[in-house]
Amino acid sequence: MSNRSAYIGGMTWGWTGVRGTWTGPEADRSMELMAERLNVNWTAITLGALQDHAQATQIKFREAPTVTDEEVYAAIRKAKELGLSVCLKPVVNCADGTWRAHINFFDIDVPCEPKWSEWFASYTEFILHYARIAEETGCEMLCIGCEMVQTDRRESEWRSLIAEVRRVYSGIVTYNCDKYQEDQVKWWDAVDVISSSGYYPVGTWEEQLDRIEQVTLRHGKPFFFMEAGCPSREGSQHLPNDWGLQGAPSEEAQRLFYEDMFGACEKRGWVGGFMLWDWPAKLYEESMASGNDDYCMFGKQAERTVREFFGAKIKESAAR
Repeated sequence: MSNRSAYIGGMTWGWTGVRGTWTGPEADRSMELMAERLNVNWTAITLGALQDHAQATQIKFREAPTVTDEEVYAAIRKAKELGLSVCLKPVVNCADGTWRAHINFFDIDVPCEPKWSEWFASYTEFILHYARIAEETGCEMLCIGCEMVQTDRRESEWRSLIAEVRRVYSGIVTYNCDKYQEDQVKWWDAVDVISSSGYYPVGTWEEQLDRIEQVTLRHGKPFFFMEAGCPSREGSQHLPNDWGLQGAPSEEAQRLFYEDMFGACEKRGWVGGFMLWDWPAKLYEESMASGNDDYCMFGKQAERTVREFFGAKIKESAAR
């Protein structure tokens, strides 16, 4: 799936894409350190745009705090200079803090109520805007949605959106379904690659991979984890998707998660890689790493785990 390697050894960069943070020496150094420390060959340049709440129908992607188009161009250019393949990943968030998975409307239109047709019209405009940028800049992949659980059932709208995307973008198209939802999406045949969020607790990976494998066999599509990661926090290896979990900083918890995930996936040749979560445009000081309890592994034990695993997998893939 890459120009140089079929294996995706990737990291998500820049989330959430706050205007004014994606350019300049600090952002450049962040991406340089990501490439240098982790042996990545891919990055998902990932930005968020806001709608007011889960039943709003307008996505305000041209407004602050969303990064400007100039910042998106600059980030892609920097990644390309570093020799990375790029997935552009525009994501919608709710300004009131509601998780995007809860964006939802009545299945039958009701007068005076917000409608799926209105939301998908705005969402299509949003995605097509970035699809054109991805095409112009030569991004190898475009992710057309992330963890939109309640929207997943709207099969005809997603198929229409993908058809529109393919009119302006010629690269790889994927959709990032949420954890546990891989076998719920009915329109995987419309994308090029199946991808999902791999936030599975330690000790459960074999069971989840058994389930996901059946999805890939049924659809005959490549698969990779478009997100996967764990905060460096006590207990997070058992609930890696909970960014608000209370606990003291723990590099060990994060490292154990990565060892468990990589160990399980290593035995599954159909797992085409990872786009790990996540590496910010503004890094903390490396001397403060042990006190940082977020997903980024810069300067933590898991950094070496990732570097060694990606280095070996990319070398192995390139040798085939």
